[in-house]
Amino acid sequence: MSTFTIHTLGCGSAKPSPKHQPSSLVINHRENLFMVDCGEGAQLAFMRQRLKFSRLRHIFLTHLHGDHVFGLPGLIGTLALQGNGGHVTIHTFEEGKRILTDIFNFFCREIPFEINFNVIEPGEAVIYESNSLTVRTIPLRHRVPDVGFVFEEKGKLRHIDRKMTDFHGVPTFMLNRIKAGEDFIKPDGTVVPNRMLTTAPTPPLRYAHISDTMYMPELAGKIGPVDLLFHETTYLEEHKSMAAPRGHSTARQAAMVARDAGAKRLLTGHYSSRYDDFTLFKREAEEIFPHVILNNEGLSVPLD
Repeated sequence: MSTFTIHTLGCGSAKPSPKHQPSSLVINHRENLFMVDCGEGAQLAFMRQRLKFSRLRHIFLTHLHGDHVFGLPGLIGTLALQGNGGHVTIHTFEEGKRILTDIFNFFCREIPFEINFNVIEPGEAVIYESNSLTVRTIPLRHRVPDVGFVFEEKGKLRHIDRKMTDFHGVPTFMLNRIKAGEDFIKPDGTVVPNRMLTTAPTPPLRYAHISDTMYMPELAGKIGPVDLLFHETTYLEEHKSMAAPRGHSTARQAAMVARDAGAKRLLTGHYSSRYDDFTLFKREAEEIFPHVILNNEGLSVPLD
């Protein structure tokens, strides 16, 4: 079972379309759910994927355009009706905190949980950290302040080689210290190096979410190698002249960022409603970068 999975709730863009829902995505990291953007209909898509509302504690908003936010009042209202306790933290800009507070005060007056706002800036910073995960922001270029998010696992402990620890008589209470890299000293003073008792740790997993932005070649260096990169692909290259003025990218440009960042896979999305054949996005991106996943509602991508 995967410990790090990306669930697509919506991969359309601003103009309504019967083909795709507006932007929203959920990251399941060790059964803790993190939502990125909350377009209209997100809560229904959330339920269709059989995700648990009780495990959703953090919502990250890339920017304050309606197709990324309009689903949030309904989601908060549903969480209130279900009697969810605890808290929900919304990571957004100061303007987002002000606007959403007014909306929640009017439409969601009886909320049985605490809504916290983590006010972020359109720059580079670590905005969330737990024992196993960090989230950092990357500034993007759109028509309003906008950031991307990079979710990065912290370094993992080494794996115990039970045959070797049993052979050298390592007591159970020492195993966590051995995992952390400590050598074992036997009662007679013999030092058993850690490398003889363990194997290399599982590499940490990384996911980058690059929403609405014009093409930024410098993004690759800021993202770095990731296991999966979502980079918006609003347009195909034939409509490149529309992309930059509207703060968007083409599938080809997204593939260039994936290639230059050293990503293992590219996930497409934020498709313009002008298109009917979305396989063209995959085909165009694959001309530059071979490992492309064509996004769609209901898609789940495990990173491990």
